[in-house]
Amino acid sequence: MKVIFIEDVPRVARVGQTRSVADGYARNYLFPRRLAVLAGSQEAAAIEAQLKKKVKQRDLEDAEMAELAGQINGIEITIKAKVGENEKLYGSVTSADIAGALSEAAAREIDKKQIELPEPIKQAGSSEVTVRLAHEITAVINVNVVSEEAVEAPAEAEKTEEKKVKASVKKKKAKKEKPVEEEKEPEPEPAEAVKAEAEEKPAKEKKTKTTRAKKEVKPASKKPTEGKKAKKPRAKAKKAEVAEEEKKES
Repeated sequence: MKVIFIEDVPRVARVGQTRSVADGYARNYLFPRRLAVLAGSQEAAAIEAQLKKKVKQRDLEDAEMAELAGQINGIEITIKAKVGENEKLYGSVTSADIAGALSEAAAREIDKKQIELPEPIKQAGSSEVTVRLAHEITAVINVNVVSEEAVEAPAEAEKTEEKKVKASVKKKKAKKEKPVEEEKEPEPEPAEAVKAEAEEKPAKEKKTKTTRAKKEVKPASKKPTEGKKAKKPRAKAKKAEVAEEEKKES
């Protein structure tokens, strides 16, 4: 039976292609899933325009996939895993693990279905894996499975080395900044000391004012006593004059 494929079917045909297939395969698999239609039928004529658009889109995708295949072909990706005795893994590396690492390396999403891995990798080491990007476009990559400890040890060594370098740089900066610190101006006196001095000044001024007032008051207190002393001789003189007048009259 001849059919026209309206979708890509891996390893069978691509969209727009006409192929001869078994009757049972067409009726039981292709037609129910809308992957193909019978060649020469009314349905095939109705979707002819749609098929042309799909073929153009497929050509554009093929060109893009061919460019991507050239970029990733021969690339090596490293996957960390827990390794036991005889380089055997605790678990396995699957097509999903490889697709994730490859997507990160290529900066493009790679589907795990595009990774052709017959069975999961269960041994540490390097393996060649085929990536089928399109129907006839493939690339081969190298998958290197290593122990987590082997990767973490150099990373820790780099961190300690960075810490040492940073510490030495800080010491050099501190030595350069020391003379600048010695030339700093003296720190201002505490606020409490300033307040105490401000309180002492008015107290001293008050004392000097009181002492001055006392000195000015002393001469005023002497004047009345001098007046009293001056009045006494005058009274005696008057009495003497009165006594003399009385004698004369007598």
